[in-house]
Amino acid sequence: MKDIVLYCKSYRKDFLRLKRLLSSIQKFNADEISFYISTPAADRDLLLQLVGDQGYEWVSDESIIKANGLAPLGVEKNKSGGLTQQVIKSEFWRLGLCANYVCLDSDCIFIQDFHKLDFLAVDGNPYTVIYQNKEYFQLALDRGFGKSALQLKAEGDRVKALFARQGPNYYCPCPPFIWSAAVWQSLDERFLKPQGLTFWDVCTQDHPETLLYLEALLNYRAIPLYPIEQLFRIYYYDWHYFLLRRIGELPSKLAENYLGVIYQSSWDLSLDYGSSQKSAASRALKKLKRVGRYLQSFL
Repeated sequence: MKDIVLYCKSYRKDFLRLKRLLSSIQKFNADEISFYISTPAADRDLLLQLVGDQGYEWVSDESIIKANGLAPLGVEKNKSGGLTQQVIKSEFWRLGLCANYVCLDSDCIFIQDFHKLDFLAVDGNPYTVIYQNKEYFQLALDRGFGKSALQLKAEGDRVKALFARQGPNYYCPCPPFIWSAAVWQSLDERFLKPQGLTFWDVCTQDHPETLLYLEALLNYRAIPLYPIEQLFRIYYYDWHYFLLRRIGELPSKLAENYLGVIYQSSWDLSLDYGSSQKSAASRALKKLKRVGRYLQSFL
C-alpha cells in the first residue's frame, strides 16, 4: 500500500481538461507520486484516444463501486451524475491502493513543483485543508453574489447537524482534497454501518462529500488534525475570476502562494468535449450575462 497517490475521477466531457491536468502533473511531479484515473469502463477507449495511456494508472468506476460489498447492485443508476461522481471519489480508498490520496478534479492545473511533503506531515499523516471561508463569503456579499455564500453556509449547517456537533462551520469546498483512508473508514464503521447505511445513502445534494469527510475527521479523530489552507487558487465563478484579474492577479503571481489553479468547469466551458446540449438562444444568453459580469468587475 502506498503512503499517498494522486487520483482523479473523470468522464468524457472533461477529457480535454484531464489531458491538461496530466500534462501539468508530468511536468511538476517532483517525487513521482503515482497518479490514478478512474472513468466509466465505457469511456476508456475515448480516454486512450484523447489522453493517451502514459503517466497514469487507470481503474474503472465500476470497480470502485463494487469494492463496497454493502452497496446495492446498480445503486449508481438511481443517482445523478454529479452525486455518483462524489460517491466514487469518496470510495476510492476501498481499493486498498493507498493510505491517503490527493483527490483532484479534471479542471485542476499544477503550476509549480510539488512533493509528498506538500500533502503529508513528517509523521506520515496527511494535512487537512480546512477553513471557515470567510474571505470568499465576504467578497461574494460585497459584489452582490451573496446567494452562493448562503448556500455553502446552509450545507455546513446541515452536515454538522448530522453529527450533532456544536461550533463553527468548516469548509474545503474545492479540490485538491487530501483524504485519508482511515477517516473514510471511521465514517463507515462508526456512523454508517451502525445505522445500516452506505455512503450512497448519506451523500446527497444536501450533504456533500467534502463536508462529510471533515465532520468525520472532527468527530472521530482517526488522524491528527494538521490544518492548512487551500492548495490551489480556485475561481469559483466567472465574476470571481474577472474581479481578481482586475485587481492585478495573474497566473505568473500565483506560484507565490499556490501549487495550482482551478478555472471551474461550471463556468469555463472552453475545454468541454463534445457539442453543447444547450440551444443557440441559451448559449447566447449565457454569453451576454458573462459580458455583464465582466463589465461589473470595473465597478
